Amino acid sequence: MQAEDVDLLIIGAGMAGLTAGARAVRNGLSVVIVETGTEVGGSARFAGYAWTAPSHDVMDQHNPRGDIALRRALVDRFADGISWIRSVGVEAKDAQRVLSFGRGHQFDTNHYIDTCRRLIVDGGGELLLETDTERLAVEGGAVAGAYLRSSGGTYRHVRARSTLIATGGFQGDPALRTALVHPHANRMQLRSNPHSRGSGYRLATRAGAATGQDDAGFYGHLIPSGIPFADPADFVDMSLYYSEHALLFNLHGERFTDETLGDHLTAMALLEQPESRGLLIADARVFRDWMVGSYVEGAVTIDKFALASKRGGRVGLAQDLDELAYLPEEWGYRGEDIRDAVKWFNDHAPEGPNLVPGRELDPLALDEPPYYVIETTPAITFPFHGVRIDDRARVLRDDGRPLGGLLAAGSDTGGLWHRAYAGGIASALVFGLTAADTATETAHRS
Repeated sequence: MQAEDVDLLIIGAGMAGLTAGARAVRNGLSVVIVETGTEVGGSARFAGYAWTAPSHDVMDQHNPRGDIALRRALVDRFADGISWIRSVGVEAKDAQRVLSFGRGHQFDTNHYIDTCRRLIVDGGGELLLETDTERLAVEGGAVAGAYLRSSGGTYRHVRARSTLIATGGFQGDPALRTALVHPHANRMQLRSNPHSRGSGYRLATRAGAATGQDDAGFYGHLIPSGIPFADPADFVDMSLYYSEHALLFNLHGERFTDETLGDHLTAMALLEQPESRGLLIADARVFRDWMVGSYVEGAVTIDKFALASKRGGRVGLAQDLDELAYLPEEWGYRGEDIRDAVKWFNDHAPEGPNLVPGRELDPLALDEPPYYVIETTPAITFPFHGVRIDDRARVLRDDGRPLGGLLAAGSDTGGLWHRAYAGGIASALVFGLTAADTATETAHRS
């Protein structure tokens, strides 16, 4: 099999891969991109914001166990990432608040993805769809490209000065989720594209890449139980972001986490509870101010309660606290316990910091009837466990040294987030650009 030589081989055509490809072509590199799916974009097609922590202090506060070099690189290079989006002709709106602590920019991710694809192809890059990477080519302990196979059975050997892993994580593989996220992680619905099944993770680890900690967690959100996603629009429409202002109880009628710190954090906590399900209870204030409102400014407003009810979820409306005692028996909760727990919370809410679990960001009682009840479960978008990289996007070995010739970016990487989160699109953008610049340095040295 005759080999063909390029400066950069990119495995995966999502946010990180296409960003790296467009930047590399602009830098004058020869590029080949390989994608298993029939189209480019991956989960980035379902996003709409690039956001992260606005400073090192805020990042350190909210992600204290993340890799220091990576989290600093993300904060420091985020503004340049937004400038890059604008430089290719895609509008990124002015910064706005995201979650309780982040700052970010709304932009048309589909326009951006399609623009990057056009820049790559127009710049002489090659895009191979429906093509699998059989294995990485390793020469002298360094990665030197890969062996590819198209859906039609054609084999190709691409030699590359640099190879970038950007396949989007392993959330589409229940076995890897169970082994590397949590024993119950296979219970969760997939809140992302189905093509990210760990191919990049397997390729890199077989070549000698180190990986992050197994208990790092995942990014996802709470969704109504028992309702399968019908199409990608449900990834946002069915996410119960308002949980940050509601109360969440497990099957024993107990609160078990500070819900106000973030729905994405509560999703991780609920996975570890009995049967990974719980009752989310909001009062009229939460319904009015948060349940039918926008999660971030500019997002479409959706009545989450009405949608869950229409789709056949376990929902209920109690006109007062006492009616909470009459939950359907088949749900498996003792209604009296739920009623008493809400009443206890309301009686003790004025104690504020003395509550266990606390309510740091919304200490108000839920004492304005009626009460809106939705049974909820977590859904996964991508795992935090992945291939270890340094701040130049170079894949690391177990001894901490770079694995020559191999880069990684986006959701294939681990170490940046540890049971915390501040922007997946931002990470893919920043480290996609970083990977392209590192590949450029390598090409210029050759």
